[in-house]
Amino acid sequence: MSDNEESFLSHLVELRTRLVRALLALAIVFGCLFPWSKELYTLFAQPLLDSLPTGGQMIATDVIGVFLVPMKVTLMTALVIALPYVLYQVWAFVAPGLYKHEKKLALPLVFASVLLFFTGMAFAYFLVFPAVFGFMAKVAPEGVAWMTDIDKYLSFVLTTFVAFGCAFEVPVVVIVLVRSGIVSIEKLKSWRPYVIVGAFIVGAIFTPPDIISQLMLAVPLCLLFELGLILARFTGRSPQDDAEAADQPAVAVASATPAVTDKALPPAGGADDTAAR
Repeated sequence: MSDNEESFLSHLVELRTRLVRALLALAIVFGCLFPWSKELYTLFAQPLLDSLPTGGQMIATDVIGVFLVPMKVTLMTALVIALPYVLYQVWAFVAPGLYKHEKKLALPLVFASVLLFFTGMAFAYFLVFPAVFGFMAKVAPEGVAWMTDIDKYLSFVLTTFVAFGCAFEVPVVVIVLVRSGIVSIEKLKSWRPYVIVGAFIVGAIFTPPDIISQLMLAVPLCLLFELGLILARFTGRSPQDDAEAADQPAVAVASATPAVTDKALPPAGGADDTAAR
């Protein structure tokens, strides 16, 4: 077996070990939370329960929905709790293949990405859901019992969580684009009008059809884009760094050329010494 095959197999074994550890951590947390699955779902559905009219309640149209939906909520909660350890396993597998400067950049970005995603979820839970559900309760026609199926509610909440979590990743995306040299800060500034229009389009697609929820997604998107531009000024690559990086290979080649020439040429006076001998 060649060295390349042995290295590939060792990487596969390490990947399997990391995956097993991550899944085991998720299973342990899920097992600890399982006895409180109903309480977790009640907490999960509290924004809607608070907005239901007097006597209103949620319903389950699926036979096993009263069991599966709380289990899904418990699994999602377990994933959120175990996420730091799961990300550590991913980092431990990827880090040996990164350069030193890549490690310095990747670790803060991963931490910031997770923190911003959780912030987006919290923003949706504590601010967006009460506003949206309160608006829906007010616009419900007379004589219509507004009762939501628990499975549809779960699907709506997960979609909203993902939408707001990804929206709050905008500063990280801007920093990565600037840091990697793909786009300059000046170019991103020129895209500002398109970003504003795109933010409102995203808000219209991923939120309910009311102006409140659309604004509550579009406005943070625009503000986070501006925040990313500000942070990119401190973390982005400066023109001096780009110039030094461009000049370094040329300097290295220029310094290496005389050495090669000296080795190729015979030493001075070599022919006279030979004749003398």
